[in-house]
Amino acid sequence: MMIQNVAVIGAGTMGNGIGHVFAQHGHGVVLVDSDPVALGHGLETIGRNFDRQIKKEKATEEDKSAALDRIVSSTDLDSVHGVDLVVEAIIEDEEIKTDVFRTLDAIVKPDAILASNTSSISITQLAAATSRPDQVIGMHFMNPVPVMKLVEIIRGLETSAATHDTVTALAQSLGKIPVTVEDYPGFVSNRVLMPMINEAIFCVMEGVAEPEAIDTVMKLGMGHPMGPLTLADFIGLDVCLAILDVLHDGLGDPKYRACPLLKRMVAAGQLGRKTGRGFFEYGGTE
Repeated sequence: MMIQNVAVIGAGTMGNGIGHVFAQHGHGVVLVDSDPVALGHGLETIGRNFDRQIKKEKATEEDKSAALDRIVSSTDLDSVHGVDLVVEAIIEDEEIKTDVFRTLDAIVKPDAILASNTSSISITQLAAATSRPDQVIGMHFMNPVPVMKLVEIIRGLETSAATHDTVTALAQSLGKIPVTVEDYPGFVSNRVLMPMINEAIFCVMEGVAEPEAIDTVMKLGMGHPMGPLTLADFIGLDVCLAILDVLHDGLGDPKYRACPLLKRMVAAGQLGRKTGRGFFEYGGTE
């Protein structure tokens, strides 16, 4: 199946990045968000990210203009009825995602593929809410999407070989490197990453070292480009907590128990970069 027109559900950080990449590579994009303010912000972000690419000579003004012309924005899910692929990129909430997949299944054409950008939630469970489980797959992009090369391709229990092969080839056509993983909690990326971040937070809570020191150890000693606490702030502490909860519930292993300090910070609204404060202070909210 040839994928030409794509819909992206959610215009937040991940959604607008995914829409950017698809439009940049010649696909028609319907960017959908129920919140018109978020939709406008998403479109502005795409424009700014193109400006960064232009400054780095990785795109031209003509590329930007052509890509933006390929993007149609909408607050109505029904607007995706004619697309070949839908990529869901909304809040990391199992119940909400399941409802969206059930709704999309009734809207899109029979041969359309439904993909989720989820970082931890079961693709098999999302697929079970549809009449096309063989055409449901995980397409987990990394943040920031226009820059990061990796896409985790997650096969649900009933994902067909045809769906897998189509989406894998599509990711390659976007200049990404797809890696196929099976449908287990956290997949590979977050099953490995989140326990490290969680342990770094335990180090803060127990007074082992200050956040700056912990990040410096991991950058200089382990060769990480970004320390785990800076990365947690970048991802969003609420998202980190949600993923750890999925790992803990899905695998039943106490090693995935979220640090109490992480829970306290999320409860206090200290979510990282997007709120201006997490383990570090930031100049403003994003």
